[in-house]
Amino acid sequence: MSFLELDDKILLAVNGLHAPWADTLMWTISGRAVWIPLYLLLAYILLRQEGWRRTLVWLAGIALVILISDQTCIHGLRQVFCRPRPCNLADNPIAPLVHVVNAYRSGRYGFPSAHAANTAALVCYLHLILRRRWLTTALAAWCALVCYSRMYLGVHYMGDLLGGAVVGCLSAVLVYALIKKFILPRLLKSNLVRKFAE
Repeated sequence: MSFLELDDKILLAVNGLHAPWADTLMWTISGRAVWIPLYLLLAYILLRQEGWRRTLVWLAGIALVILISDQTCIHGLRQVFCRPRPCNLADNPIAPLVHVVNAYRSGRYGFPSAHAANTAALVCYLHLILRRRWLTTALAAWCALVCYSRMYLGVHYMGDLLGGAVVGCLSAVLVYALIKKFILPRLLKSNLVRKFAE
């Protein structure tokens, strides 16, 4: 069995477990607004551990990480690989077998997944900053749940999600390394100069 055939089987197995209550739940989980309280909590945790100056830098880094991972997937790699989404009626022969929710089929191509990239990027980035095992575990579970919802909704294969996670983690490592090397030393130096002047 090829990887693509396995991807089809996994997708149809997950997508085939549909029920009205699960449709509503997975639609909600796949949305972005429902996670705003989580994002505010993460900002608070950052503030408590890092102080407000460093937190502002890290939050700007989060915005950059998400921008890089999102745009790399949507406007970069998808145009290279052109892999149809499972639910793409025009290009994918398994599309008639895929259960869709609220007539949602999203865009034409799905590899790599921007949802997976963005959530994995956030998990990886915050792990590098905070180094708290319990938080990383909880966020990894959140990322897995979001990814599962994308398969359930029939808009991404497992391969799309794994590819997106790789893009997200690489984006997070890149931005974290740049901030650690170039931004934080300048911030620390300016703080020392200010304290010395006082």
